[in-house]
Amino acid sequence: MNIEKSGRAAALEEEVRAFVATHVYPAEAVFHQQLAAASTRWSIPPVMEELKLKARAAGLWNLFLPEHEKGAGLTNLEYAALCEIMGASPIAPEAFNCSAPDTGNMEVLARYGTKAQQDRWLTPLLAGEIRSCFAMTEPEVASSDATNISCTIRREGDEYVIDGRKWWTSGASDPRCKIAIVMGKTDPTGPKYLAQSMVLVPMDTKGVEVVRSLQVFGYDDAPHGHAEVVFRAVRVPVENVLLGEGRGFEIAQGRLGPGRIHHCMRLIGLAERALGLMCRRAEERIAFGKPLAEQGALRHDIARSRIEIDQARLLTLDAAHAMDTRGNKEAKKRIAMIKVVAPSMALGVIDRAIQVHGGAGVSQDFPLAYAWASARTLRLADGPDEVHLESIAKQELAEQRRSARS
Repeated sequence: MNIEKSGRAAALEEEVRAFVATHVYPAEAVFHQQLAAASTRWSIPPVMEELKLKARAAGLWNLFLPEHEKGAGLTNLEYAALCEIMGASPIAPEAFNCSAPDTGNMEVLARYGTKAQQDRWLTPLLAGEIRSCFAMTEPEVASSDATNISCTIRREGDEYVIDGRKWWTSGASDPRCKIAIVMGKTDPTGPKYLAQSMVLVPMDTKGVEVVRSLQVFGYDDAPHGHAEVVFRAVRVPVENVLLGEGRGFEIAQGRLGPGRIHHCMRLIGLAERALGLMCRRAEERIAFGKPLAEQGALRHDIARSRIEIDQARLLTLDAAHAMDTRGNKEAKKRIAMIKVVAPSMALGVIDRAIQVHGGAGVSQDFPLAYAWASARTLRLADGPDEVHLESIAKQELAEQRRSARS
């Protein structure tokens, strides 16, 4: 695998790293202070908009988008390094207009949207003027099997009528969220992978109700949040369908490949920050007459963390390279592998960092508790471990059978 970077990609990596160190890390405390002082948790801290203006002025904007005039034109492999740097801070991705679920939704609109859909929704998303959400998971069914999704999208004349209940719709609580991509069944009796469609639903449409914001291990992730949303007889024009009826699974596969790469690289960045905090704490704290860094068990934890981070990074870069050179479909097994490896790796490293910090590690004085909670959710988001392990096993067995026959 060739992981040499272009001159442009290498320069962007240094620029993003410097921006995060100079502007983002110092803004984290300000972000939380402003959010705590606001009249509601669902308001936007002014410092975030300041960061976005600075990043855009520096040309560090929409870096995730490979094939669009508003993007940076980077490959998945090149963008991976930038995504890792951003992932070290919970507020960094949005500062560069590179945060989920907007990245995936913008890629969907850029790849599958009509010109009218792009003009209305993609343009303001690329400008960072609005935000979006992706409504797929449902509380009443096992959504790890997307064929279970029960939300209905019924055509009546020139309109679709949408009825269903979704949850873990990340970003729906954000006051800037103006558009949802909703996945539901347009043909309940059709072939299971052609029964689903994706439809664009403006959040101010009659019948759309954000019921509540869900907490993750007690965190509300405000002002972004993760919402339960009900769609009651919601009517939108048939022109709001993406790509066409029955194309929902096709779109989902195109959306989730890059999204999983992004999640994994952000997790690696999070683990790197945790390891840095672990080492700093180990050098500073004295126990039983010597620094923690001189105690054997902890030194082994540091070594294991470095090994595991580098292993996960190399596996993720290999998947990104396969996507660039062979396509998302051919890279399917590698993508599934990293989606299993990266969250578990990050959880292990963060847990060790928490242990080194003692009581402080689970407090709000350090970012580790929130980092652990965030990483834990990614063993579920974009498919749970069990689904990816099953996919890997099926592909491996098929490859071994082919190899045995040849």
